Amino acid sequence: MNTRAAQPRVGITPNMFAIAFSLAGLANCWAYAARLGLAPALVADVLLLIAAVVWLVLVAGYCSQVQHQPGGWRRDLTDPVLAPFVSLIPIVGMLLAIGLMPHAPAAGRWLFGVFAVASTVLAGWMTGQWIAGDLDLDRLHSGYVLPAVAGGLIASIGAAVAGWIGIAHAFMGLGAVSWLLIGSVIMARLLFRPRLPAALTPTLAIEVAPPALAGLAYLAITNGRVDPIALALGGFTALTVIVQLRLIPLYRRLAFGPAFWSFGFPYSAVATFTLHWINYGKPAGYSVLAWVVLLAITLFMAALAAETVAALTRRRFLPQLR
Repeated sequence: MNTRAAQPRVGITPNMFAIAFSLAGLANCWAYAARLGLAPALVADVLLLIAAVVWLVLVAGYCSQVQHQPGGWRRDLTDPVLAPFVSLIPIVGMLLAIGLMPHAPAAGRWLFGVFAVASTVLAGWMTGQWIAGDLDLDRLHSGYVLPAVAGGLIASIGAAVAGWIGIAHAFMGLGAVSWLLIGSVIMARLLFRPRLPAALTPTLAIEVAPPALAGLAYLAITNGRVDPIALALGGFTALTVIVQLRLIPLYRRLAFGPAFWSFGFPYSAVATFTLHWINYGKPAGYSVLAWVVLLAITLFMAALAAETVAALTRRRFLPQLR
Protein backbone atom coordinates (compact mmCIF):
# COMPACT_ATOMS: atom_id res chain seq x y z
CA MET A 1 0.00 0.00 0.00
CA ASN A 2 1.30 3.45 -0.93
CA THR A 3 0.82 5.39 2.30
CA ARG A 4 2.58 8.44 0.88
CA ALA A 5 -0.15 8.87 -1.73
CA ALA A 6 -2.81 8.84 0.98
CA GLN A 7 -1.25 11.75 2.87
CA PRO A 8 -2.74 15.20 2.17
CA ARG A 9 -0.54 17.55 0.19
CA VAL A 10 -0.52 21.33 0.29
CA GLY A 11 0.33 23.53 -2.63
CA ILE A 12 -0.53 26.46 -4.87
CA THR A 13 -4.04 26.75 -6.29
CA PRO A 14 -4.93 29.17 -9.14
CA ASN A 15 -6.80 31.59 -6.88
CA MET A 16 -3.53 32.32 -5.07
CA PHE A 17 -2.42 34.35 -8.09
CA ALA A 18 -4.80 36.97 -6.70
CA ILE A 19 -1.95 37.88 -4.32
CA ALA A 20 0.30 39.06 -7.16
CA PHE A 21 -2.76 40.53 -8.90
CA SER A 22 -3.55 42.64 -5.84
CA LEU A 23 0.04 43.81 -5.34
CA ALA A 24 0.30 44.82 -9.00
CA GLY A 25 -2.99 46.71 -8.68
CA LEU A 26 -1.67 48.58 -5.63
CA ALA A 27 1.54 49.41 -7.51
CA ASN A 28 -0.46 50.88 -10.37
CA CYS A 29 -2.53 52.91 -7.91
CA TRP A 30 0.64 54.47 -6.50
CA ALA A 31 1.98 54.96 -10.03
CA TYR A 32 -1.15 56.93 -10.96
CA ALA A 33 -0.77 59.04 -7.81
CA ALA A 34 2.85 59.69 -8.81
CA ARG A 35 1.76 60.85 -12.29
CA LEU A 36 -0.56 63.33 -10.59
CA GLY A 37 2.38 64.59 -8.53
CA LEU A 38 0.77 63.41 -5.29
CA ALA A 39 3.19 60.63 -4.31
CA PRO A 40 6.79 59.53 -4.91
CA ALA A 41 7.26 57.21 -7.88
CA LEU A 42 9.70 55.09 -5.89
CA VAL A 43 6.87 53.52 -3.87
CA ALA A 44 5.17 52.31 -7.04
CA ASP A 45 8.43 50.88 -8.36
CA VAL A 46 9.10 48.97 -5.13
CA LEU A 47 5.55 47.59 -5.04
CA LEU A 48 5.81 46.54 -8.68
CA LEU A 49 9.07 44.73 -7.96
CA ILE A 50 7.48 42.92 -5.00
CA ALA A 51 4.51 41.95 -7.17
CA ALA A 52 6.86 40.62 -9.86
CA VAL A 53 8.78 38.51 -7.35
CA VAL A 54 5.58 37.07 -5.85
CA TRP A 55 4.21 36.36 -9.34
CA LEU A 56 7.40 34.59 -10.43
CA VAL A 57 7.48 32.47 -7.27
CA LEU A 58 3.84 31.50 -7.72
CA VAL A 59 4.29 30.74 -11.44
CA ALA A 60 7.36 28.57 -10.78
CA GLY A 61 5.70 26.70 -7.93
CA TYR A 62 2.42 26.24 -9.73
CA CYS A 63 3.93 25.06 -13.02
CA SER A 64 6.17 22.52 -11.29
CA GLN A 65 3.18 21.30 -9.29
CA VAL A 66 0.68 21.04 -12.16
CA GLN A 67 2.79 18.67 -14.23
CA HIS A 68 2.78 16.14 -11.38
CA GLN A 69 -0.93 16.28 -10.54
CA PRO A 70 -3.51 13.91 -12.09
CA GLY A 71 -5.02 15.51 -15.17
CA GLY A 72 -2.29 18.16 -15.40
CA TRP A 73 -3.22 21.58 -16.79
CA ARG A 74 -6.51 20.35 -18.20
CA ARG A 75 -7.88 19.58 -14.75
CA ASP A 76 -7.41 23.15 -13.52
CA LEU A 77 -8.52 24.71 -16.81
CA THR A 78 -11.81 22.81 -16.65
CA ASP A 79 -12.38 23.11 -12.90
CA PRO A 80 -15.76 24.88 -12.41
CA VAL A 81 -14.48 26.87 -9.42
CA LEU A 82 -10.76 27.48 -9.93
CA ALA A 83 -10.43 27.66 -13.73
CA PRO A 84 -11.14 31.42 -14.08
CA PHE A 85 -8.24 32.21 -11.75
CA VAL A 86 -5.71 30.55 -14.08
CA SER A 87 -6.23 33.59 -16.33
CA LEU A 88 -4.54 35.73 -13.68
CA ILE A 89 -1.16 34.39 -14.80
CA PRO A 90 -1.09 36.42 -18.08
CA ILE A 91 -3.25 39.20 -16.63
CA VAL A 92 -0.69 39.93 -13.91
CA GLY A 93 1.97 39.71 -16.62
CA MET A 94 0.18 42.54 -18.45
CA LEU A 95 0.07 44.69 -15.32
CA LEU A 96 3.78 44.16 -14.72
CA ALA A 97 4.52 45.06 -18.35
CA ILE A 98 2.44 48.24 -18.01
CA GLY A 99 4.50 49.19 -14.97
CA LEU A 100 7.70 48.51 -16.92
CA MET A 101 6.79 50.74 -19.88
CA PRO A 102 7.85 54.07 -18.29
CA HIS A 103 11.31 52.63 -17.52
CA ALA A 104 11.92 50.44 -20.59
CA PRO A 105 9.31 51.30 -23.25
CA ALA A 106 10.39 48.75 -25.87
CA ALA A 107 10.68 45.85 -23.43
CA GLY A 108 7.46 46.84 -21.71
CA ARG A 109 5.50 46.98 -24.97
CA TRP A 110 6.93 43.67 -26.17
CA LEU A 111 6.11 41.88 -22.93
CA PHE A 112 2.68 43.47 -22.81
CA GLY A 113 1.93 42.27 -26.33
CA VAL A 114 2.91 38.70 -25.46
CA PHE A 115 0.79 38.61 -22.30
CA ALA A 116 -2.16 40.38 -23.98
CA VAL A 117 -2.24 37.74 -26.72
CA ALA A 118 -1.92 34.94 -24.16
CA SER A 119 -4.70 36.44 -22.04
CA THR A 120 -7.03 36.78 -25.03
CA VAL A 121 -6.41 33.24 -26.26
CA LEU A 122 -6.95 31.83 -22.77
CA ALA A 123 -10.16 33.85 -22.32
CA GLY A 124 -11.49 32.57 -25.63
CA TRP A 125 -10.60 28.96 -24.81
CA MET A 126 -12.21 29.19 -21.38
CA THR A 127 -15.40 30.72 -22.76
CA GLY A 128 -15.59 27.93 -25.31
CA GLN A 129 -15.00 25.38 -22.56
CA TRP A 130 -17.87 26.84 -20.53
CA ILE A 131 -20.14 26.54 -23.57
CA ALA A 132 -19.04 23.00 -24.42
CA GLY A 133 -18.91 21.83 -20.80
CA ASP A 134 -21.66 21.07 -18.33
CA LEU A 135 -21.68 24.03 -15.94
CA ASP A 136 -23.76 24.12 -12.77
CA LEU A 137 -25.32 27.58 -12.32
CA ASP A 138 -24.99 27.33 -8.54
CA ARG A 139 -21.20 26.98 -8.83
CA LEU A 140 -20.92 30.16 -10.90
CA HIS A 141 -19.16 33.00 -9.06
CA SER A 142 -17.87 36.50 -9.75
CA GLY A 143 -14.43 35.18 -10.62
CA TYR A 144 -15.84 34.23 -14.01
CA VAL A 145 -15.40 37.85 -15.11
CA LEU A 146 -11.62 37.57 -14.80
CA PRO A 147 -10.57 35.95 -18.13
CA ALA A 148 -12.47 38.04 -20.68
CA VAL A 149 -13.72 41.07 -18.72
CA ALA A 150 -10.75 41.94 -16.51
CA GLY A 151 -8.33 40.61 -19.12
CA GLY A 152 -9.88 42.65 -21.91
CA LEU A 153 -10.15 45.90 -19.93
CA ILE A 154 -6.63 45.68 -18.53
CA ALA A 155 -5.37 44.94 -22.05
CA SER A 156 -7.21 48.08 -23.20
CA ILE A 157 -5.45 50.17 -20.55
CA GLY A 158 -2.08 48.72 -21.47
CA ALA A 159 -2.59 49.24 -25.20
CA ALA A 160 -3.55 52.86 -24.56
CA VAL A 161 -0.44 53.38 -22.40
CA ALA A 162 1.64 51.84 -25.20
CA GLY A 163 0.10 54.29 -27.69
CA TRP A 164 -1.84 51.63 -29.61
CA ILE A 165 -5.19 53.42 -29.50
CA GLY A 166 -6.89 51.33 -32.17
CA ILE A 167 -5.96 48.12 -30.37
CA ALA A 168 -7.07 49.71 -27.08
CA HIS A 169 -10.54 50.28 -28.57
CA ALA A 170 -10.67 46.64 -29.68
CA PHE A 171 -9.76 45.37 -26.22
CA MET A 172 -12.27 47.80 -24.69
CA GLY A 173 -14.96 46.17 -26.81
CA LEU A 174 -13.80 42.71 -25.78
CA GLY A 175 -13.92 43.54 -22.09
CA ALA A 176 -17.07 45.68 -22.07
CA VAL A 177 -19.24 43.34 -24.13
CA SER A 178 -18.02 40.34 -22.13
CA TRP A 179 -18.94 42.26 -18.97
CA LEU A 180 -22.49 42.79 -20.23
CA LEU A 181 -22.91 39.14 -21.24
CA ILE A 182 -21.08 37.26 -18.49
CA GLY A 183 -21.80 39.79 -15.77
CA SER A 184 -25.55 39.60 -16.33
CA VAL A 185 -25.52 35.80 -15.94
CA ILE A 186 -23.47 36.07 -12.73
CA MET A 187 -25.83 38.69 -11.31
CA ALA A 188 -28.84 36.51 -12.08
CA ARG A 189 -27.18 33.66 -10.24
CA LEU A 190 -26.36 35.87 -7.23
CA LEU A 191 -29.89 37.28 -7.05
CA PHE A 192 -32.05 34.23 -7.67
CA ARG A 193 -30.05 31.19 -6.61
CA PRO A 194 -28.86 30.06 -3.15
CA ARG A 195 -26.15 32.12 -1.46
CA LEU A 196 -22.55 31.37 -2.39
CA PRO A 197 -20.74 28.97 -0.04
CA ALA A 198 -18.43 30.60 2.48
CA ALA A 199 -15.29 29.65 0.54
CA LEU A 200 -16.53 31.62 -2.49
CA THR A 201 -18.15 34.56 -0.69
CA PRO A 202 -15.00 36.77 -0.95
CA THR A 203 -15.30 36.62 -4.75
CA LEU A 204 -18.26 38.99 -4.40
CA ALA A 205 -15.66 41.75 -4.04
CA ILE A 206 -14.72 41.21 -7.69
CA GLU A 207 -18.05 42.82 -8.67
CA VAL A 208 -16.57 46.31 -8.15
CA ALA A 209 -13.72 45.69 -10.58
CA PRO A 210 -15.46 45.76 -14.03
CA PRO A 211 -16.96 49.27 -13.83
CA ALA A 212 -13.79 50.72 -12.30
CA LEU A 213 -11.58 49.03 -14.93
CA ALA A 214 -13.93 50.11 -17.72
CA GLY A 215 -13.69 53.67 -16.44
CA LEU A 216 -9.92 53.54 -16.22
CA ALA A 217 -9.69 52.04 -19.72
CA TYR A 218 -11.97 54.73 -21.13
CA LEU A 219 -9.93 57.48 -19.48
CA ALA A 220 -6.70 55.94 -20.75
CA ILE A 221 -8.03 55.89 -24.31
CA THR A 222 -9.39 59.46 -24.15
CA ASN A 223 -6.43 60.94 -22.25
CA GLY A 224 -8.54 61.60 -19.17
CA ARG A 225 -11.51 63.21 -20.89
CA VAL A 226 -14.57 63.38 -18.65
CA ASP A 227 -17.80 63.06 -20.62
CA PRO A 228 -21.17 61.31 -20.13
CA ILE A 229 -19.62 57.86 -20.60
CA ALA A 230 -16.96 58.47 -17.96
CA LEU A 231 -19.58 59.90 -15.60
CA ALA A 232 -21.87 56.91 -16.14
CA LEU A 233 -19.07 54.46 -15.34
CA GLY A 234 -18.22 56.50 -12.26
CA GLY A 235 -21.82 56.37 -11.11
CA PHE A 236 -22.08 52.61 -11.53
CA THR A 237 -18.78 52.13 -9.71
CA ALA A 238 -20.18 54.14 -6.80
CA LEU A 239 -23.22 51.82 -6.71
CA THR A 240 -21.03 48.71 -6.56
CA VAL A 241 -19.05 50.23 -3.68
CA ILE A 242 -22.28 50.79 -1.72
CA VAL A 243 -23.22 47.17 -2.38
CA GLN A 244 -19.88 46.12 -0.87
CA LEU A 245 -20.71 48.08 2.29
CA ARG A 246 -23.92 46.07 2.64
CA LEU A 247 -21.95 42.83 2.28
CA ILE A 248 -19.54 43.62 5.14
CA PRO A 249 -21.59 41.54 7.65
CA LEU A 250 -21.20 38.53 5.33
CA TYR A 251 -17.45 39.08 5.02
CA ARG A 252 -16.94 39.44 8.77
CA ARG A 253 -18.25 35.93 9.42
CA LEU A 254 -15.61 34.33 7.18
CA ALA A 255 -12.36 32.66 8.24
CA PHE A 256 -9.26 34.10 6.57
CA GLY A 257 -7.76 32.18 3.64
CA PRO A 258 -6.37 32.65 0.12
CA ALA A 259 -9.82 33.68 -1.16
CA PHE A 260 -9.55 36.92 0.83
CA TRP A 261 -7.07 38.20 -1.74
CA SER A 262 -10.11 38.54 -4.03
CA PHE A 263 -10.61 41.90 -2.27
CA GLY A 264 -7.20 43.30 -3.16
CA PHE A 265 -7.23 44.14 -6.86
CA PRO A 266 -10.89 45.23 -7.14
CA TYR A 267 -10.52 47.68 -4.28
CA SER A 268 -7.22 48.93 -5.72
CA ALA A 269 -8.95 49.57 -9.05
CA VAL A 270 -11.67 51.53 -7.26
CA ALA A 271 -9.03 53.51 -5.36
CA THR A 272 -7.25 54.38 -8.61
CA PHE A 273 -10.53 55.42 -10.24
CA THR A 274 -11.34 57.52 -7.14
CA LEU A 275 -7.99 59.31 -7.40
CA HIS A 276 -8.95 60.33 -10.93
CA TRP A 277 -12.22 61.86 -9.78
CA ILE A 278 -10.54 63.66 -6.89
CA ASN A 279 -7.99 65.10 -9.30
CA TYR A 280 -10.76 66.06 -11.76
CA GLY A 281 -13.01 67.78 -9.22
CA LYS A 282 -10.17 69.21 -7.12
CA PRO A 283 -12.35 69.90 -4.07
CA ALA A 284 -10.97 71.82 -1.12
CA GLY A 285 -8.11 69.83 0.35
CA TYR A 286 -8.12 67.43 -2.60
CA SER A 287 -4.50 66.39 -2.00
CA VAL A 288 -5.42 65.34 1.55
CA LEU A 289 -8.37 63.35 0.21
CA ALA A 290 -6.11 61.68 -2.32
CA TRP A 291 -3.67 60.66 0.40
CA VAL A 292 -6.53 59.30 2.53
CA VAL A 293 -7.58 57.05 -0.38
CA LEU A 294 -4.00 56.02 -1.10
CA LEU A 295 -3.16 55.21 2.52
CA ALA A 296 -6.48 53.43 3.09
CA ILE A 297 -5.95 50.97 0.23
CA THR A 298 -2.30 50.51 1.23
CA LEU A 299 -3.19 49.75 4.85
CA PHE A 300 -5.91 47.37 3.69
CA MET A 301 -3.38 45.51 1.54
CA ALA A 302 -0.88 45.51 4.40
CA ALA A 303 -3.53 43.89 6.60
CA LEU A 304 -4.07 41.17 3.99
CA ALA A 305 -0.32 40.59 3.81
CA ALA A 306 0.01 40.44 7.62
CA GLU A 307 -2.85 37.93 7.90
CA THR A 308 -1.26 35.86 5.15
CA VAL A 309 2.11 35.75 6.90
CA ALA A 310 0.41 34.80 10.17
CA ALA A 311 -1.58 32.03 8.47
CA LEU A 312 1.54 30.72 6.75
CA THR A 313 3.34 30.65 10.08
CA ARG A 314 0.49 28.59 11.55
CA ARG A 315 0.44 26.43 8.39
CA ARG A 316 -3.20 27.33 7.75
CA PHE A 317 -2.88 29.21 4.48
CA LEU A 318 -1.82 26.77 1.78
CA PRO A 319 -4.81 24.60 0.79
CA GLN A 320 -4.73 20.83 0.57
CA LEU A 321 -4.42 19.54 -2.98
CA ARG A 322 -6.87 16.98 -4.24
